[in-house]
Formats: sequence, structure tokens, C-alpha cells
Amino acid sequence: MRNQGKDRFNHAYCTAANPFLPIRHAEMKIERRKNSRTDHGARGMFDRNRTKSARSFLQELRTNTAGNTLAMAGMALFPMAAMIGGGVDVSRIYLVQTRLQQACDAGALAGRRQMGGGSWTANSNAARTSANNMFRANFDTDAYGSYQGTSTFTENAGTVTGVATVKLDMAVMQMFGYGTKSITVECDASMSIPNTDVMFVLDTTGSMNCPDTGSSYCSNNGNNEASNARIRGLRSAVKCFYETLAKRNSDEDCGSTPSPGSANTAHLRFGFVPYSTNVNVGKLLPNDFLADNWTYQSREAVTRLENVIVDYTPGTPYLYNTNYYYDGNWTGTSTIDTHYNVRNSNACDDLKPNDYDDMSGNEGPKYNEYTWTSGGQQITRWYVDISGTRYDYSTSYNSGQDRCRIQLRTRGLTERREYRQVNQPVYQQQQVFSHYDYKPVTFNVSGLKAGGSTWNNSIDLPVGNQGLDTGVRWDGCIEERQTVRTSNFDPIPAAAYDLDIDRVPTIGDPATQWGPLLDEAVWGRYNSSGNRTSSTVSSSNNLSRNYSYTCANEASKLRRWDNPDNFDDYLDNLDAIGSTYHDIGLIWGARLLSPTGIFASENATTSTGGAIDRHLIFMTDGDTVTSSSQYTSYGVEWYDRRRTSSGSSPSDGDLETQVNKRFLAMCGAIKNQNITLWVVSFGNGVSASSITNLQNCATSGKFYNASNSAQLLENFRTIANDISQLRLTN
Repeated sequence: MRNQGKDRFNHAYCTAANPFLPIRHAEMKIERRKNSRTDHGARGMFDRNRTKSARSFLQELRTNTAGNTLAMAGMALFPMAAMIGGGVDVSRIYLVQTRLQQACDAGALAGRRQMGGGSWTANSNAARTSANNMFRANFDTDAYGSYQGTSTFTENAGTVTGVATVKLDMAVMQMFGYGTKSITVECDASMSIPNTDVMFVLDTTGSMNCPDTGSSYCSNNGNNEASNARIRGLRSAVKCFYETLAKRNSDEDCGSTPSPGSANTAHLRFGFVPYSTNVNVGKLLPNDFLADNWTYQSREAVTRLENVIVDYTPGTPYLYNTNYYYDGNWTGTSTIDTHYNVRNSNACDDLKPNDYDDMSGNEGPKYNEYTWTSGGQQITRWYVDISGTRYDYSTSYNSGQDRCRIQLRTRGLTERREYRQVNQPVYQQQQVFSHYDYKPVTFNVSGLKAGGSTWNNSIDLPVGNQGLDTGVRWDGCIEERQTVRTSNFDPIPAAAYDLDIDRVPTIGDPATQWGPLLDEAVWGRYNSSGNRTSSTVSSSNNLSRNYSYTCANEASKLRRWDNPDNFDDYLDNLDAIGSTYHDIGLIWGARLLSPTGIFASENATTSTGGAIDRHLIFMTDGDTVTSSSQYTSYGVEWYDRRRTSSGSSPSDGDLETQVNKRFLAMCGAIKNQNITLWVVSFGNGVSASSITNLQNCATSGKFYNASNSAQLLENFRTIANDISQLRLTN
């Protein structure tokens, strides 16, 4: 009989042609506990008449001693026949039961695998059909004389349960009243995972905006996602991967939804490293991991000593000019005096008072004050107004009456006075801006550190106009630590700290630390012919930067994603921009996943000290694409030349060769850490040489090639199912 709860063995996915072909242990662990039961229904013993006859016969033998030996021998034949017959039939029962159990197990496993991360009833009950088909392929109802074999498979909370029954007629024991035996077995299969960490290293370069089909060139689709963009296919594939492995329902239509109550509660964490020209990981690090000082291709303001006017001695104000302006209209003319006996109009005019302006008011406040320099002097000008009245007299003469009338009208008047003041300069010797030296400059960047793992988003650096401090933003992208210029990475050189997955930075040693990537502090430099030069360039002008800069979306450390909305939101916010540097993405994916590196305290074991299976999934849609004009994780490649020859400007081919070699070196380092490395190539535009590199990068048998989004989704679903482990749980 089966040993209840203890029987462990490698099981077999069976086919009709070969039903007991063993499954690779790496694919499946089988733990099962079987409670088998056999129905011992029987027809009973001999009926009463047979019993009575036998008793009479024995009584006669007791009284007749003749031939006793022969009689005794004859009597021994019955128990011997029963023993032999029982052994035969028990063996048949065991064989049928074993075969039935194996078929039940195979059916449950097949049904659970077909179910994957979806539901039991999806695709017209495809999982149940697969379970029944596998059972029938592994159990012949005529085996060892059995018949009426049945199987029933159901599902609850992600566990597939099977019950199989068959009948078997006894061959020998029928002579002793034992007829038909009913044999029943039970089996359970579930898709479970061990403690697992999964790190996604995802190509989010500009070409991911392009359509997911075709091989025609598309660099970035104008930084706009096509309706069938590769980045959209990637989001869908990763969400369905999550559904399959975590058994939680994302917002993606993955064909079916996880069964209620089946959500994975084991140690299961996901992390993300979106990569393009660089990676955005800086704000995930402790402050001590970034250097306090970092060198950039920048500029430095140069000054000279000059006598500088620092103040002016005020002079005496003086009236420079006066102007008059009428305000409003004249009042109506009114008679103010009348004279008689005036001989003629001339005599009347002689009686008219003189016109005059009454400006007896006070000066108003200063206005329109303005200062300028001329001839080394400072001149200040301002205006004041005085309000007054214009008195205008006229006459009206009546010759018939010799009458002379004196008339008056008035009008508002403004006197505008312009004052000036000449101020004498006060000189002092000071440093004044002369020009910029465009060259590598070391800046103190510790102001970005806000304590612990908290960071500021900007820092003031003296790179503004004439060397003034100005705010420089930091997105979180970083420059790499020390590396070496070499073409041989087998083995990885000891001084190539950038390729040392587990090296923890030493505080105060910039060679082991990283620096913030600050594009607003970086300039190019050019000689008199307008060509780039590595020499220092002096100029009073703001030179063109003439390099490209992008910063990838912020990475995410390994963590639980129990809320599917948060998982979906992260993927939905991924932007496709920048060029393709495979090495930097893989480097940081390895660092964030490693159990013995910079995050060993978080990654070594589960919270309870359990072991963890680690998987890194690397997805790219194309070849390595570089440019010496880009500001990457290794600086501005044309000027810094950290990876290429310092004596000559790097070509794009030089850079691509370096990136590919570093990429493959990192692939080997990851696999040496017992991390399963899955690699997925997406799209039809990947060159044959890149395909070869990607195949060589992956763990054996873990490379996939998807020509479109549908295939990518299936690839990711397959990977999730392979990471999951089918188990017989009963």
C-alpha cells in the first residue's frame, strides 16, 4: 500500500504512447499524500447449508481414523489455495491502484498546468478537458481486468482535485466468496512557488514607441506611442505575468482572471529596472553610496582684479529745466469791472490788467527718477510738479455809451520742474568676471543628500551667468563608479568596480561610489574651427552644450505588490525614450537582486530566514545603439572616455563593442550567483549578432524570441508558469 503523507518521487507527465515518461526535477517538485481506500464489499462466507455439510463431514473424519494423513493433507489444500489466491488478487489490486493513482496525479497536474494563472472554466473548461484527457491517456480501463473506470476533476482556490474510481473482479478469491472490488484514489495539484524574487530589466528606449510588427527602422516614433506600440505590449505582458505568478487580478485582459482566494501569499517580490541611455536608481540608495564631490565636463568662471565703483558721493541737486502745461479747458469769461466815460477802445485796453500765472503752490513729490552714468559720473534726474492758475484778461468796449468792461477767464496750469544731481564715484579693487574656462570641473554635490535614504531634487552650483550659483535639478539618474578601459572581460578585471555586482561603496572613496547625473552642469567645448576638443576652451560666451540627455523612469527595489493597482500604475507610467545601453540595465538589475551586495540586508533571506529563488527577466526590442554625443552613465562619452581609449575620440562602433562585451560579462556574473537569467528578444528588427548575444546571455533554455505583442505575452506567461512549481498536494 502507499505510505500515507510520506511518499515523495519524481512524477511523470504521461502520454498515450509513453505514459510514465519522467518529468525533469527542475521543472516540478512533487509532494503528495494519498489517502487511498479500498471498498472491501464481499458476498460473505458460505451459506448455512454448506456450513452444515462441512461440519458433518468433519465429524465422520473424527470418528474414522483410517486414512487420517491423506485427509489432513487434503484439508491443508484449502488454506493454501486461499493464501496463494489472495496473494495473486492483492497484487492485482495494488497494480491497478498504483496505475490509477498515477493517472489521477497526471490528470490533476495537466489540468493545473493548463489553468495556469487563469480560471478553471476559461476557454470552455479547457483545464478540465486537459485533466480528463491526461487521465484517460494514462489509464486503460481494461488494465489487469479492471472496468468502469471514472475520473472527476474540480478546482477550488487554485487547487485541482481529482477522484478516480475503477472496479476489479477477483480472479482466485471468487472461490472463497470475494467477488468485485471497488478501488478509489484521490489526488490534488496546485501551482505554487517557493520564496521568489523577480527583477524585471526592461528596455524602455525610444524604439519601444514603434509598432510591434515589422522590421522597418523606427528610432522613437517622434516620442509618441503607436497604437500598437511595443511599450504597450510590454505593459500587457508584465501585467499578465503578475496575474499568473501572484494570482492577483490586474487591469489587463489576460484571457481569464485568477481564481478567487488563490492569491499567492508566499514571499514573492518584484523589482523593476527600466533602462535606456542610463538608469534612474540614485534615490533608491543610501546617501553614503554617492560621493560628496564629482567631476563633470563643465565650466568655471574666471575673474580679474579691477577698480570697481562701489558707491557714489551725492552731489547738490539743481533745477535743470522747467516746462508749463495747461490743465483742462478755460473757464467761462466773466466781467470783473466796468468803466464809463472811456473815450475809445484803446483807452479801454489800457485799463486791462496784465495776464499772469499764479504758481504760489508747493512742489509735489518726486517722480520718474532715473540714474545713469556718463564720463565716470553718476547723474540722477527727477521731476516735480507745481499746480497753479493762469489768469487771462480781456476788454469789451461800447462806443455809444463810452463804456469799458474788464473781463476774466482762468485755466489750470502745471509747472514741471526737472532737477538733476551729479554724484561722484567711489572706487574699490575687486575681482570681476573675465571669461569661462570650459573644462572638467569638480563640484561639491553633497547638498543633494538629505539624510539616510532621503534626497533633495536640486542643488546650487556656480555654473550660472558669470559664475553665479544657480539651481541644478537632479532626476535620480547616476554616473557609474570606477571602471577600466579593456577589451577583455574574461575574467572581469578587479579594478572594474562598475562590473562588481556585490561591491559595497567605501565612504569617502569616490572610486567605489556613484555620482549624480547633472545635465544642467555639463557643457561641450569647441575650438576656433567649431570642432569638439578635449582641451580647455576659454570664452566669455555661453557655448552650446551639443549633447543629448535623457533619464529613464525611476527603478523600483524588490518589494511585495499586494495591491494590483500599484503594479499597474507603475507599468502605465513607463516612458519610452533614449538609446539602448544593455549593459547598464543589466548591471543595476543584478545589484538590486543580489543577496550578497549593496542590499544584502533586504535580499539575503526572507523575513523568517528562508531561502529565496531568484530570477532576472531581461527584455529588449533591439540592438545596442550608442552615440559619443550622449550623456550616459559614464559621462559624455566623447569627452570622458571612461570606457574607450583616452587618446582618441570614440566611434559609435567602439562604444557598441564595449557595451556588448560588458553586457555579456555581466550575464556570466549573474548566472554565477545562482540567479536564473531569462532573456526575451522582442520584435523582428533585431540583428542576428544581437540574437546570438542574447542567447548566450540567458541561462540555458531560458531564451525567448517574440515577433509581436501576442507572442511576448505568451513568452512571459510561459516564464511565469515555469517559475511556478506544480505540486501534488494530496
